[in-house]
Amino acid sequence: MVELSVDAKNAVRVNKVWVAGDIGSHIINPSNADQQVRGAVLEGLSSVMNYEITIDRGRAVQSNFHEYTPMRMNQLPREIEVHFLRTDNPPTGLGEPALPPVLPAVCNAIFAATGKRIRSLPLAKHGYSWA
Repeated sequence: MVELSVDAKNAVRVNKVWVAGDIGSHIINPSNADQQVRGAVLEGLSSVMNYEITIDRGRAVQSNFHEYTPMRMNQLPREIEVHFLRTDNPPTGLGEPALPPVLPAVCNAIFAATGKRIRSLPLAKHGYSWA
């Protein structure tokens, strides 16, 4: 779940992100699991706003991060809250399950804040930027 604000210039400020995940009966390394989820959230936020690879004559146009811009430190959410459910299921791999839901969560939060539906990504193509 994402809490954000959008100003008159379509600048988006993500205030808080909540993540809940079920990775089994116990977590082998809780600190690593928490950091992996936080990293997945930040990668998802970068994807939703800026990440796009375009191909021209069979080659990627973007050559490095100056053209494929990840979030910067001043754009990060003020808070990311992570919760793990403990279930009777055997432990599973954590991977990056927190990444994919971030994109629709941001788009739904923008709809809640502005009434505008987002139908394609990245958001920068629609005139949005990070505050």
